[in-house]
Amino acid sequence: MCDYSLQHVASRPAAAGQRLVTTRFPTSMTRGFTEVGEPNVAICLMPGTEVAFDHDVEAEPNFPLMPKRQIGERVARFRQVALDKPAAHHDALEFASGEIVLLTRLVEGQTATVLQLPHGAVREAAAPEPGMTQAGPAPIAATPRPAPVR
Repeated sequence: MCDYSLQHVASRPAAAGQRLVTTRFPTSMTRGFTEVGEPNVAICLMPGTEVAFDHDVEAEPNFPLMPKRQIGERVARFRQVALDKPAAHHDALEFASGEIVLLTRLVEGQTATVLQLPHGAVREAAAPEPGMTQAGPAPIAATPRPAPVR
């Protein structure tokens, strides 16, 4: 969910609508996402999270002297790869074309927006408006019991 933040980097989960930027973490040799304006907190994406970049995505070349790779797409879904290899990077983006790019290969400084979280992802509850109450299931003790059948 957040390979790049496992060691020595503070992190928190992504939220829908959040603005992200690709970042190299100062205490790590890898890259990932931070919130725009908060470069010291890694933003962790759940598998299935969809992000939309402001411009076509660029990735670092496979060989150092080559030019940046132009992915030619802006929308991607987060996933994890090579989970059977503990020492490998797992966090990646999959594009509609089927191309998979490791987060650590993304060029720094690219901005994106979290479009949606996967179904069932934990979201922070919004505070109720003044004068409103939060609806929810009735406590078990307050649930009326049916009369016994005789």
